[in-house]
Amino acid sequence: MQTETSQIPPSARILQLATAGWMSAAVSAAAELGVADELARGPRTVEDIAKSIDADAPTLYRLLRACADFGLFREEAGRVFALTETGEALRSDAPGSMRNFARWVGEPADRFTWSRLAESVLTGRSAFAAVHGRSVWEYLREETHTARVFNGAMTEASSGLIAPVVNAYDFSSFRKIVDVGGGQGALLAAVLAANPDAQGVLFDQPEVIAAAGRAFEDAGVADRVEKHRGDFFESVPAGGDAYLMSNIIHDWDDEHSVRILANCRAAMTADARVLLVEAVMPSGPAHAPTVKLMDLNMLVLCDGRQRTEDEFRALFREAGLELSRVVPGGLCSVVEAVRA
Repeated sequence: MQTETSQIPPSARILQLATAGWMSAAVSAAAELGVADELARGPRTVEDIAKSIDADAPTLYRLLRACADFGLFREEAGRVFALTETGEALRSDAPGSMRNFARWVGEPADRFTWSRLAESVLTGRSAFAAVHGRSVWEYLREETHTARVFNGAMTEASSGLIAPVVNAYDFSSFRKIVDVGGGQGALLAAVLAANPDAQGVLFDQPEVIAAAGRAFEDAGVADRVEKHRGDFFESVPAGGDAYLMSNIIHDWDDEHSVRILANCRAAMTADARVLLVEAVMPSGPAHAPTVKLMDLNMLVLCDGRQRTEDEFRALFREAGLELSRVVPGGLCSVVEAVRA
């Protein structure tokens, strides 16, 4: 039996793929404008929505009718629009909201950089500095609005990854878990909530740590968490029996990744574990479009990459560690290492 895709003429399929960025831009615009928030109370006319968000009503209609065909909204008679179940995820206050992630992919920091993917393929390097005149990390430190959107996007993207990882990996043997580059602490909070005998250390840059804490309060574990400021390229807090990093190593090339891992090795106790929560790249021609697109995203933005199990093994070896096992946990796995 032929698939739906195989029944589409090749030229039409290429047109679908090539214009997928248009769809992404439309979703980002709807998220940026807060349309889903305006529809949270029920269906409204496009004129009413436009007045609330200070938009041009005829032009807003053009955006919303396109988004309706993507399944974000439902168009009713009289240019009235309502939220769909999918569109609910664009609300700021919805459980599982992805509004900030949708906004992030429309930010010039992301969208303009992706326009130079071919250049990255030719050079093997990130295109970010060529587009924006500085590295992505410098950009986010200096552009506070974009940084807030980015941090919100990363929190939203990770929220769906946390439960499968916590359910898949047994953290119960650890007494001191150091979350290296842990951001707002959502993963560490979930791990501590599921393991009441464990203590946690959230370690990140000073500006990140200054804004962290809500996740621990919401999970009822704030009394079991210390917050440490620092730079993981210089050192990490000592004495942990688990060093947890969620989608940190994929941000960096091999040289920088080995430096981070070596600092963890220097700080960890003799029988401790390094735990990388990462989307592991298949080693062969397996169908894994999400992981493969994440890999290209890491390339264009920051010289990072998604790695195969063998590539993680090689990184660990250079840092004085040894890969002990890979525990699947949904999209991401826990890649575990011990001291070599």
